[in-house]
Amino acid sequence: MNRYRRVMGRLAGPLAVLAAGAAALALFWGLSGSRAVMNALVRHISRPVRGAVSAVLNPLPFSGAELLITLAVLAGLWMLAGGIRCAVRRQWLAAGRRLAILAAAGVWIWAGVCLLWGAEYYADSFAETEGIQAEPVSVEQLAATAEWFARQVNATASGVPRDENGAFSMTVEEIFDRSEGLYDGVSQRYPSLTGPQRRPKPAVYSYIMSLTGFTGYIFPFTGESTLNVHCPAVFLPVTVAHEFAHQRGVAPEQEANYVAVAACADSGDPVYEYSGWLFGFQHLSNALWSADPERWAQVYGTLCPQALQDLAVNNEYWASMEGPVQTVAESTYTGFLQSYGQEMGMRSYGACVDLLVARWCPASAR
Repeated sequence: MNRYRRVMGRLAGPLAVLAAGAAALALFWGLSGSRAVMNALVRHISRPVRGAVSAVLNPLPFSGAELLITLAVLAGLWMLAGGIRCAVRRQWLAAGRRLAILAAAGVWIWAGVCLLWGAEYYADSFAETEGIQAEPVSVEQLAATAEWFARQVNATASGVPRDENGAFSMTVEEIFDRSEGLYDGVSQRYPSLTGPQRRPKPAVYSYIMSLTGFTGYIFPFTGESTLNVHCPAVFLPVTVAHEFAHQRGVAPEQEANYVAVAACADSGDPVYEYSGWLFGFQHLSNALWSADPERWAQVYGTLCPQALQDLAVNNEYWASMEGPVQTVAESTYTGFLQSYGQEMGMRSYGACVDLLVARWCPASAR
């Protein structure tokens, strides 16, 4: 009996914390079907907390998110190694306590993610807030919009710095410095996008992000936008705009992609405009290729040599990064999105096409 009490006394704390975390998760999922509750969480907790923490960390030249993630991983590995060491020594009580602490930490981290980010998926979306309705599009509308985007790409391609090979060439610092005021234009069109200015942060682990197929992310606990600066820079401006959309509460990836293109188009900055138009064209082009390969070839052939060069450099880079790590990462992130009702998973990155067509399709094709 004394031994049993001693065991329970050592494990009671971690198990109680674990149970409380599980209860918090259960409460969140139980309330996730209530739009009113999720809207309240987003407006009064999630966004204010992310905004406050990101304001504190904004002056830092590095990503506070990466620092926290690194410390959390190291602490987790240390606890796990200690648990294994205790198990090898047959110190079962100590091993169990360490594992219980790890489990409790994991559950509460996930609960924090749900509160600070997951609630966004169940609250009013950007399209709903702004009253945007994207209807199904015809091949003709898709092709006409892709052609229109190609003309914008060609018109802006010569206005960006290029290297001796004709490829897009700007430093990360220059791109980041030009992000100030990026949302001033688009927030006049869409008032819900009004928000505080934050600086994008370069990722120290950018190469690892490339191996996993990611170009950027927002960290729920800090509200920072952390960018992959190892991949080709041509899409870095629009990726900055994409992460800024997440900072403003645009959670679904298809909406964040649309907002990113819109922000770049309304920015008045030629570098961001070009990156946005090319990014939008890429999504429209991919959709057109699936719908009508012959029409795709005609539209794709209208791109200027500079844009073709930029796409070739980008495609070559990402082809070199393909492998099992990227496959596992994409599957994991797809599962993450689907756990919040985003049934399209990673494919939702291409679903911004309907929104692009809704805004920019030429009147003659409607």
